[in-house]
Amino acid sequence: MVLCVDQSGSMAASVVHAAVFGAVLASLRSLSTRLVVFDTAVADLTERLDDPVDVLFGTRLGGGTDINRALAYCQSRITRPADTVVVLISDLYEGGIRDGMLKRVAAMKASGAQFVSLLALSDEGAPAYDREHAAALAALGVPAFACTPDLFPEVMAAALEKRPLPIPEG
Repeated sequence: MVLCVDQSGSMAASVVHAAVFGAVLASLRSLSTRLVVFDTAVADLTERLDDPVDVLFGTRLGGGTDINRALAYCQSRITRPADTVVVLISDLYEGGIRDGMLKRVAAMKASGAQFVSLLALSDEGAPAYDREHAAALAALGVPAFACTPDLFPEVMAAALEKRPLPIPEG
């Protein structure tokens, strides 16, 4: 499991929830979990996953967004694509190379990795997000939707078991 989390200012609630869920997932012995946060830089917080508070102190909200750079890093860490689920948590406002981002997602999927894009991981309503990028991901077969913390475990279980995702209406 690779959690790739946008830490730009608009994603504050998602970063908090992702840190907690990342720590929970990392505690499962049968699952290898990596937590990568990004803005225009990329930080791998995997070594801190045993303490969600430490993870939160490892993030710094703000800055721009380079999804392509973050995905390049995540892609380079995948050793068993057929057994990997990549979860991009981002509003998809890409400040990097859009075509590169889409090619990278397509390449990860072609290698056998599953890919899910969560536009937000929060209790708030419909997030603001880049609809064009969400549509481009959907065209690649990547679901892009907002997810509440209550639904997240069910979404992850479905992704790991390669079942259809319980995508919320609207």
